[in-house]
Amino acid sequence: MIVTLTANPSLDRTVRVAGALTPGGVHRIVSERLGPGGKGINVALGAAGAGLGALAVFPADEGDPLRGLVDRSGLRYRATPLGGPVRTNLAVLSDPEVTTKINEPGPTLTPEKVAALEEALADVVSEGDTAMLSGSLAPGIPADEYARLVRSLRARGVWVGVDTSDDPLAALAEDGREAAPDFLKPNAEELGQLTGVDGAVLEARARVGDLDGVRDAVGRLREAGVADVLVTLGGAGAVLATEEGCWYAPSPDAPVVSTVGAGDSAVAGYLIARAQGDDGPGRLALAVAYGAVAVSLPGTTIPARDQVLADTSTVRPL
Repeated sequence: MIVTLTANPSLDRTVRVAGALTPGGVHRIVSERLGPGGKGINVALGAAGAGLGALAVFPADEGDPLRGLVDRSGLRYRATPLGGPVRTNLAVLSDPEVTTKINEPGPTLTPEKVAALEEALADVVSEGDTAMLSGSLAPGIPADEYARLVRSLRARGVWVGVDTSDDPLAALAEDGREAAPDFLKPNAEELGQLTGVDGAVLEARARVGDLDGVRDAVGRLREAGVADVLVTLGGAGAVLATEEGCWYAPSPDAPVVSTVGAGDSAVAGYLIARAQGDDGPGRLALAVAYGAVAVSLPGTTIPARDQVLADTSTVRPL
């Protein structure tokens, strides 16, 4: 089973405004969409949509609108007390194909509520399961939460992936090999945070075909103990490194409607391919295919499996 942890879930509100977004201006909303949000919830929706056993763990009180939206999706979940309404994250889509994100911090979790979240996760995972720890940490959760969870889950025979940034990502790196997850999904900026390089430069060079910096950076993460590293590079594609090798795949051509949730869709694609027993190139191909379809869909929409076609012929070794 694939179990995801979303420590700071959200209601994702996506609006499109006419024309370009101008600071200080008045803008009219031409369309809007509200859905369940949070990286782990998105990943679980993708896995469940492909017919895999999936369950999402997140904090949200009884009667919270987020739980109603997840109920309507049919996704299985375990919710723990939050002590306030789930935050709302706003994505503003404007011309020319620009996404502006405005995220609330979310309610502060007390130590008791943090413990309840950890206990819920421990209750639903078993040896051989996959656990994906995704997104930011709610206020009140220690920055080293993911590092501690990686150690405890791996000790129980659980395969663990992490997708996060900033302080939680730094804490993961500082804890050394014992906290190295089985799978890590940074974007270029997060890869830079981990390896001390400029992520913007890495992505800019990748766009013109220079992937040496990305390859070297993911190599350092693997030397630090991370088994699989999937780096998403926006429109430039993605790189996957495992013990079998390192590969690059360009992003398939797709109209850009909303970039929100594209990275989560790529993670879902990777986990689906892994569950199918695909090799490295197959996992990378499905990951970039899921991400490409996601950007062509409105709001935070995770693709259905029948919308995605992976093309391994585009994957090349680095």
